[in-house]
Amino acid sequence: MSSPIVKLVAQRIALGILLLLAVSVLIFAGTQILPGDVAQAILGQSATPESLANLREQLGLNDPALIRYFRWLGGVVTGDLGSAMSSGQDIATSIKGRLWNTLFLAFWAAVVAVPLAIILGLIAVRYRNGWVDKLISGLALASTSFPEFFIGYVLVYFFAVKYQIFPGISTVYDGMPFGERMQAIMLPAAALTLVVLAHMMRMTRAAILNVMQSAYVETAELKGLSAFAVIRRHAFPNAIAPIINVVMLNLAYLIVGVVVVEVIFVYPGMGQYLVDHVTKRDVPVVQAVGLIFAAVYISLNIIADIAAIVANPRLRHPK
Repeated sequence: MSSPIVKLVAQRIALGILLLLAVSVLIFAGTQILPGDVAQAILGQSATPESLANLREQLGLNDPALIRYFRWLGGVVTGDLGSAMSSGQDIATSIKGRLWNTLFLAFWAAVVAVPLAIILGLIAVRYRNGWVDKLISGLALASTSFPEFFIGYVLVYFFAVKYQIFPGISTVYDGMPFGERMQAIMLPAAALTLVVLAHMMRMTRAAILNVMQSAYVETAELKGLSAFAVIRRHAFPNAIAPIINVVMLNLAYLIVGVVVVEVIFVYPGMGQYLVDHVTKRDVPVVQAVGLIFAAVYISLNIIADIAAIVANPRLRHPK
């Protein structure tokens, strides 16, 4: 890689690390200002003042916030996410299986959503301003207008309750056969696909239409190339950078934004784990899950930036 590309990539990575550090401060500060008493939540309303004071001392809650932050950050850097206050279980061990479940769900949603969005975007450009383009754009706009919980409940009603094709509760477990696992995640994966599909399709269409106004595209059209050939060989390759950015942003959403979908389908992923422990005011779990979500989101954005930089021919072949 040329020097400008290396420099830009290094800048993006350094910026990502600084951003993650800033997010860790916000997550820690946010969990500290939550209402209620952690010790009281663990021991219950019948706890004596002495037992509450002992537990606060044991958990280090009496230490200054700055000391607690650096203690927590040091543990995260070394791979120690701490223990859940509500159960005493190691957070890293508990998260491992749930993170895999969330990634599995997001992966199969992306496998369907990404190529379908790009194909629909290309078709919409090919028949732009025609009834096909208007139909695809209209359906995309309607899909974008519905929130995740509405789409999830509609899918449950039709495919789980009325026609009983797929299970309404997505129960998965270790050692579950692949076919059964795929059937279990069908509805949550469909909900996530419908949520991100429309945005990716509309941005793909917009990016390609923007390139279609270029002089070299007009030249290709004057040479007699078919509309699909012009789009495939000239417009799409030059619109790949913004499309990659949109795809990566939506992939990040598939992993980070699964909370509502996982709760609706009672799917044992990171989102469900987070909600369960927010209700228990389990601060270490909330901090760990929040930081993991932030790290995934920032990492995918960095990858998108790097891919866009590498795909830029002006940076690959500087004069």
